[in-house]
Amino acid sequence: MKAAVVTVSDGVAAGSRIDESGDILAAALEAAGYEVIARRVVPDEQELISATLVELALDARLVVTTGGTGFGPRDVTPEATNAIIDRVAPGLVHLLFARGLESTPMAVLSRAVVGNRGDSLIVNLPGSPRGVEEGFASLVSVLPHALELLAGNTSH
Repeated sequence: MKAAVVTVSDGVAAGSRIDESGDILAAALEAAGYEVIARRVVPDEQELISATLVELALDARLVVTTGGTGFGPRDVTPEATNAIIDRVAPGLVHLLFARGLESTPMAVLSRAVVGNRGDSLIVNLPGSPRGVEEGFASLVSVLPHALELLAGNTSH
C-alpha cells in the first residue's frame, strides 16, 4: 500500500528546523507495511498544502500530514485538508483525540482532520514527534480496513 508524508512547517521548509516528525512518521508507516512513495515539506500556506495533498492523493492511498493542526495563527493544515476532501471521517478524529487525551490534556487543542479524497485517505497528525508517534499508533490497526472500504471492497 502506497503512502505519502507531508510535513507542514515554516521552520522545516526554511531549513531552520530538522524534520524529526516527518522522519518518525515515515519510519512508522514503513514499519506498518506501507511503501512511502513521497515525502514533502511545505510551509504553513493553505493553498500550497491543499495542492500538495491533491497531488499526492493521485498515487498514494494514504497521505499523512504532520504539523499545522494547532491554534497558532499559521496553523492552517485542517482548513487546507477540508478544502480538498470529499468526506470527513469523524470517528477517526475522535480516536485520535481520545488516545491523545490518555497522555496529555493538550490533545484537545488539536484541530486535526481525517477524510478521503477519492479512494485515498488523508490524515492530519500533530507536529510534535510524540504526537505523531501516538497518533499514528492509535490509527494503525484500523487503517487497512478503512482503505479497503474506500477502494470499494465492502463485502467481508
